[in-house]
Amino acid sequence: MTEENHSESLSGLIRSDVPENYRAGFACIVGRPNVGKSTLTNAMVGQKIAIMSDRPETTRHAVRGIVHRPQGQIVLVDTPGYHRPRTLLGKRLNDMVRENLADVDVIMFCLPSDQKIGPGDEYIAAELKEARAPVIAIATKTDKVSPERLMKHLLDIDQLGDWAEIVPVSGLTGHQVDRLADIVMSHLPVSPPLYPENEITDEPERVMIAELIREAALEGVREELPHSLAVQVEEIIEREPHNAAQRAGKEPVMVDIHVNLFVERDSQKGIIIGAGGKRLRSVGEAARKQISELLGRRVFLDMHVRTAKDWQRDPKMLGRLGF
Repeated sequence: MTEENHSESLSGLIRSDVPENYRAGFACIVGRPNVGKSTLTNAMVGQKIAIMSDRPETTRHAVRGIVHRPQGQIVLVDTPGYHRPRTLLGKRLNDMVRENLADVDVIMFCLPSDQKIGPGDEYIAAELKEARAPVIAIATKTDKVSPERLMKHLLDIDQLGDWAEIVPVSGLTGHQVDRLADIVMSHLPVSPPLYPENEITDEPERVMIAELIREAALEGVREELPHSLAVQVEEIIEREPHNAAQRAGKEPVMVDIHVNLFVERDSQKGIIIGAGGKRLRSVGEAARKQISELLGRRVFLDMHVRTAKDWQRDPKMLGRLGF
């Protein structure tokens, strides 16, 4: 990289308004599946970054969302649900969580207020005893319980481990999300910004597109499907400009996105496609709207549903899908 290019790459980071005690660092959000990690990530960032669903194990990638505050910057790493693995995919997802835990400044452990603390929470709490970073225990989904139930939950969390802080929040309503951000920030090192102030994630576009499609496909389906569904973006092709504004670069051109949706059984393929392809069309419409907003341009989505038998246990297929 030339000196001129290096200077250009840093221009978004170097800001004259950064205070002397500015803090910046990485915070990893952990918890068993479906405890509100993605909702909390999106609430802290201020817009949608991570896939949200009421189905367990919807997050497959460690999505980084960037929280900007006048006094600092938090880079959130939203991990897959930590759990006792039953498949090769589950083992690799757990390995991903461990790698993230070893390389962050703060750990945020989510425990949902509407569920009792169980073996899964105890399993994670035991793993976190070895962590070098401070652990903040977070009682999520506080909007779903009474004050009495919340108080009991906070006492149970306190008994579960030795935490730097215990914070009740609701990612859905925003209750105490700003306070949580302040607490996380207090544990970060003094540092200049790690990302430009206009960036809210460093996730590749392909990964975000695949996650948006996967979220749309999971909406309203039976419980066994989330574990068996994978989305692969094969190609993103920009069309030729078709008017003067596009040729002059004043108007974005349309893009074609070719996607494969993989399931493990033919019966699951039927669930995704639906009668006469009706369900797949509705998935495409929902995903296309969000992808267009993400890319800032019109999108043509070409989706194909394919069966890859037991792909969660197939090392070659997992490698092809990026796990």
